[in-house]
Amino acid sequence: MARTTALAGASSFVCAVLALLAWNAAASAQAYPSRPIRLIVPYAAGGPTDLAARQIAESLRPHLGQAVVIENRGGAGGIPGTEAVAHAALDGYTLLVGAAGPLVVSPSVKKLRYDVEKDLAPIAEIWRSAQVLAVNRQIGVKSVGEFVAHAKRNPGTINAGSAGNGTLPHLSIVLTNEIAGLDIAHVPYRGTSAAVQDLIGGQIQAVFGDAAVLAPSIGSGALVALAVTSPRRSALLPDTPTMGEAGYPQFVAESWYGLLAPAGLAPAVFQRIATATQAALKEPAFVAALKQQGATVESTTPEAFRSLIREEAKRWGPVARSAGLQ
Repeated sequence: MARTTALAGASSFVCAVLALLAWNAAASAQAYPSRPIRLIVPYAAGGPTDLAARQIAESLRPHLGQAVVIENRGGAGGIPGTEAVAHAALDGYTLLVGAAGPLVVSPSVKKLRYDVEKDLAPIAEIWRSAQVLAVNRQIGVKSVGEFVAHAKRNPGTINAGSAGNGTLPHLSIVLTNEIAGLDIAHVPYRGTSAAVQDLIGGQIQAVFGDAAVLAPSIGSGALVALAVTSPRRSALLPDTPTMGEAGYPQFVAESWYGLLAPAGLAPAVFQRIATATQAALKEPAFVAALKQQGATVESTTPEAFRSLIREEAKRWGPVARSAGLQ
C-alpha cells in the first residue's frame, strides 16, 4: 500500500513537472521575441547575399516588433556561418540567410559538421536572381553560339572568372564545359566585382555573375552580355536572351537565398517567424528592392523552400563532384 502511494506521488510529481515545462514553453513562445534577433550572413558585407539579408531584416522589424541585426561571418565558402546557426540555441534569436554554396554545393562534396536536413529548418526563400554570361568586348562575340564557336576554334585560351571556388558561378563554368564540350579555365576571385575589373581589363575573357552586379558594366558597353541563366529573361537585361533561347534549355542556374532557423524550435516560435516573414515579403519596400535588383521570390513557404534545397542538391551535386571540388 505504501509503495502504491509512493508511486502515485511520484507520478503526480512527474506530471506536475511536465505541465510546468509545457506552461513555460508556451509562455516563452507567446513572449517571443523579447529582444533583437541575430541574422547571420555567411559571407562578407557588400555582396548580393548581404544585400538580400539587409532588405529582409528591415522588412521583418515591424512584423516581429524587434530589430533584426545583421552579423556577417564570411569565409570558407559560407560554411562557418551556416554551422553557427545549425548549432545555435533553440530560442529563435539566431537565424540564417542561406545560399546554395553551404546548403547544396559543399555538403555534396565533403563531410561537414552540420546536416542540412537534420540541423536546419527552412523558413522561406527570400531572393532569386539570374546569372549572366558576359564577355570582354575584345574577343568579338555577341552570342552564346559565337562564343562556343570561338572557344572551340581557340582551345585553352578562354579564362572565365567567378565569385570563388564552389560558388554557383563556378559550377556554371563547369556546366558550360560539359554541355558545350569546351575547355574553359576557371579563375576564382573574392567576389564578382573583382572578376569584373579583370574582365574589363582583358586579364580574363568571360565571367558568370549576378545580373545586378554585371548590369551596370553591360549597360555602359564595357561588357557584352551573351545570355542569362534563368528560365525567363531578366528585367534588368530584357534584351539579353536566356540560355534556353540560345540553344541550351538544360542550362538553368539561379542565385537564391532564404531564411533558415536551427531545427527544433518550439512550433509556436517557428510559426511566429514564418508568419512574419510572409508579411515582410509583401512589404512595399522589399518588393521595390527586388524589382530594383531584378530579383524575384518563388518558394515562399517552408515546405516549398525545403523542396528547392533538395532539388538543387540533386542538380548541382553531380556537377560539383565532376569538378573535383574538395
